[in-house]
Amino acid sequence: MTDSAGKDLTAGKPLKLILGFAVPMLLGYLFQQFYNMVDTIVVGKCLGVSALASVGSTSSINFMINGFCIGVCSGFSIPVAQRFGAGDGRGLRRFAANAAWLALIFSVVMTVLVGVLCMDILRWMDTPEDIIQGAYDYIFIIFMGIPVTYLYNLLAGIIRSLGDSRTPVYFLLLSSVLNVVLDFYSILGLGMGVDGPALATVFSQGVSAVLCFFYMFRRFPILRMSAEERKPDWGLMKILCGMGVPMGLQYSITAIGSVVLQTAVNSLGSMAVAAVSTGNKVSMFFCCPFDALGGTMATWAGQNVGAEKFDRVRQGALTASLLGFAYSLAAFLVLLFGGKYIALLFLDPGETEIISRVSQFLIGNSMFYIPLTLVNVLRFAIQGMGFSGFAILAGVCEMFARTFVGFFLVPVFGFLPACFASPLAWICADLFLVPAFFHCLKRLKAEAGLKNGGGE
Repeated sequence: MTDSAGKDLTAGKPLKLILGFAVPMLLGYLFQQFYNMVDTIVVGKCLGVSALASVGSTSSINFMINGFCIGVCSGFSIPVAQRFGAGDGRGLRRFAANAAWLALIFSVVMTVLVGVLCMDILRWMDTPEDIIQGAYDYIFIIFMGIPVTYLYNLLAGIIRSLGDSRTPVYFLLLSSVLNVVLDFYSILGLGMGVDGPALATVFSQGVSAVLCFFYMFRRFPILRMSAEERKPDWGLMKILCGMGVPMGLQYSITAIGSVVLQTAVNSLGSMAVAAVSTGNKVSMFFCCPFDALGGTMATWAGQNVGAEKFDRVRQGALTASLLGFAYSLAAFLVLLFGGKYIALLFLDPGETEIISRVSQFLIGNSMFYIPLTLVNVLRFAIQGMGFSGFAILAGVCEMFARTFVGFFLVPVFGFLPACFASPLAWICADLFLVPAFFHCLKRLKAEAGLKNGGGE
């Protein structure tokens, strides 16, 4: 394949290809988390702890809704990657067009629903009264940007499916700089509250989406569709939904546990909310390498399954896991000794109790980054192989673990169990994902053997 047609991951040394694909994705995730962190830093420093807690209290519901959008778009891009790996240009274009139709429908329906229910959701979560209005002001605007979230993630997913993980990073870099400028301008220049950073986030991601759109059709001739290829096809939409909806539900089901846990933390007061939200922001930043490895494995598995190179799926998963294990140890050491200093980016030095809790939260999470590595690598590999339904079951495992902590441990023991809710969820998911990965691989080999009359 030529570079203009995309990057072929079905031939070559796994380590070199995975690093070459994952590093640009990592930069993209870092930039994405960067402008999410900037929202929190600017709010915490300029508007105070109460505003910080307002924004932080929305993180779990934000993840549940926008996580569904991101998961759906990731699923939609898998058939594109598989058709690319199989050398089927027409099928690739038809899947891309129908993914766009579905993304449009999903985004309109979801925006209306969550917009109407937004305040009710915050009350169901027992959001403290002193921060609920600020939480609403922030998350309502974020939810109104759901169409932008769909647009960017769909386009970026298609571009990555063709082997180009670099370009979406460049556009995110530009939008992250824009987001930082608009954050400060909206609060310090215009005197806005938490609604200012929310508007900045939506607008900045919209800029990334528009840039991806123009780049995609100019750079990749393989995506230039005829009128016939652009027509809706219910059969292809069914296949896309079979890939995308389970991946979206996996994110949302996982997030249900986070919502239950957040509700339990909300009952501990705004100080605990601020500590957990700050800890989550830092942890999400340090978890970007795991997200990059996962995204890489989705494309890696998709292309190699399309080419019927199943042993390369296993080799890629092993290589990505070893890379993740090495990073896990390094990240744990950094957060063990430096977590409390990182918390000072968000909080004033006088907030000693919150800083101590943030440090405790970060150490509890980072001790279990090795299980998190396997969650991302194996789950996304399974999705790339076409077994998105298994991702839902892994999400159910995570949901039950976080729900158990939220319902039974936090009300009794307070803040400490919240620090270990995610690690418990990762371990539970791995107990399912490890055997599921090898089962899916074995099943694909058997199906290929039958199709080809025996043998791989």
